[in-house]
Amino acid sequence: MNIAVVTTLNKKLYKQYGYKFFETYNWPFHLSVYSEDMLDIPHQNIIVKSTFDEIPQCEEFVNRNKHRPVSDDPRTGFLKDGVRFCYKVYSYTNEIITNEDFDGLICIDADSVFYKMIDTDFVKKHIHNDNSMMTYLGRGEKQYSECGFLYFNMRHPEVVNYAIEMQHMYNDDTIYNLKEQHDSYVWDYVRKKYEQKGVINKNIGDGKGGHVQARSILGPVYDHIKGPKRKKLMRSPEARV
Repeated sequence: MNIAVVTTLNKKLYKQYGYKFFETYNWPFHLSVYSEDMLDIPHQNIIVKSTFDEIPQCEEFVNRNKHRPVSDDPRTGFLKDGVRFCYKVYSYTNEIITNEDFDGLICIDADSVFYKMIDTDFVKKHIHNDNSMMTYLGRGEKQYSECGFLYFNMRHPEVVNYAIEMQHMYNDDTIYNLKEQHDSYVWDYVRKKYEQKGVINKNIGDGKGGHVQARSILGPVYDHIKGPKRKKLMRSPEARV
């Protein structure tokens, strides 16, 4: 299998915490980084792509919707912040749509710190499923999935269609018809539509709330330092590494 990894961040986030991603990244997979700013990352075997140059629809979405009000409440404000999370959706789906060279694509948030190296055998055993379109960290039907880690089977017949439909949710501003506008809610919404059509997906979460990544097979591999408290510590209290 030929596996690739993609993430996205800008200069501000790189300085705040993203530098740790690249200091610790130790997976033997091709890595693409999308950024609104052209980052100069001191790391070998990385391709940095300009988000707006590669995906002009992303910039159009931002300009069209940046005026929408978003609550300052750190507990709930992100739920309606479609613009904040659109960069990730456009970057990941662009990699799916434009890349035919890879068999699997790992999409991972830039607020990740790596510890254990994984290889193709690990992915085959724990992440990939020939019959599944995507692999995700589910937290049960009552809560949206943890989408700091997503895996796509690039040989699945529906994966490109899924990515195109995800982009249409933003191109047409359809996400604002949904209850919530953050990326996890939108990934789940479109994933469930495909499951209703018979598409199989692999859930590596335990169906419980909170920091599901730390409890998953990925817990000993890397730490997802999501949220301001974990970023301040540069470590998750739930980490198993």
